[in-house]
Amino acid sequence: MTLVAGSYEKFIWGFSLKTPKDQETQEKPFQALKPLFSYPSHNTCIKSVAVSGSVAVSGGADDTIKIYDLHTCSEVGTLVVHNGAVNALSFYNLPSSPVSLPCNLLSGADDGTVCIYDTNPFVHLKSIVAHKRGVNDLAIHPSGRLALSVGRDSCLAMLNLVRGRRSFCCRLGGEATIVRYDTEGGKFFMVTEEKVSVHNSEDARLVFEMETQKRVLCAVPSENKLLFTSGEDRCITAWDITSGTVAYSIDSAHSARVKGLVVLGNRHSNNTLDSPFLLASASSDGVIRVWDVRMAKKDKPTPLAEASTKSRLTCLAGSSIK
Repeated sequence: MTLVAGSYEKFIWGFSLKTPKDQETQEKPFQALKPLFSYPSHNTCIKSVAVSGSVAVSGGADDTIKIYDLHTCSEVGTLVVHNGAVNALSFYNLPSSPVSLPCNLLSGADDGTVCIYDTNPFVHLKSIVAHKRGVNDLAIHPSGRLALSVGRDSCLAMLNLVRGRRSFCCRLGGEATIVRYDTEGGKFFMVTEEKVSVHNSEDARLVFEMETQKRVLCAVPSENKLLFTSGEDRCITAWDITSGTVAYSIDSAHSARVKGLVVLGNRHSNNTLDSPFLLASASSDGVIRVWDVRMAKKDKPTPLAEASTKSRLTCLAGSSIK
């Protein structure tokens, strides 16, 4: 498993977490997070990261996207397409393709555009004007045929990735900062301050809303009908997306606000995760932790592994164990 994090200090951080050769060993099921690389890859702060297998990308406030080869732990290229900070990045993998071979990359930036790239090699294919103001976040449907984006113009946009154009746009009640599809694509989620709304993908109908105590800064869906959220409350909450109730939570997961979450597990050839019990989190005080969510019902669950970058982390992404 590889975790990649970006920071305000322009640094990109890479860590590996491997299972021991003896899978039956229960005393220490995972080793500590091992540093792979760290260096200032952008001219200004890093706003977003994405990982697919051995490929990673980062987007910065310097309007650029950096490309990394995780096998060699090196930077291998730069994409300069946007005219604004790159706030969102997302890879798309064909369901039948190996996880190490992403098919496309999408990026959203302060210039209001969403750009589509081929990844073999990295080539810019199309720019779509999605919002009148900056793009806050984007999400690709599991089919790869469409994507959703939310922006600072308080709008939700639907993008037709086959034709390369915006097919729908509607104004929201407030500015959404996060948008995510569930793992099957039947529902999508939007985060507005402390509220998380659940919608049907077919007609965007609101199913229900879930409300936290403080502002949500990160969210990630899991294969077992759960949505993990965290943020200024410093806790990790698992929501049951079928009922809108809290399944469990990890209280005081960090001592500072949480800026990134990644679900990890054993990935099969059909690109699905088996037993996604591993969850990684990163906080703004520079700490990255890996949790076994099966232990969340304990009074004070302890992380399986932990690393401190001594940096103000802004985002987190990771590749699953294959």
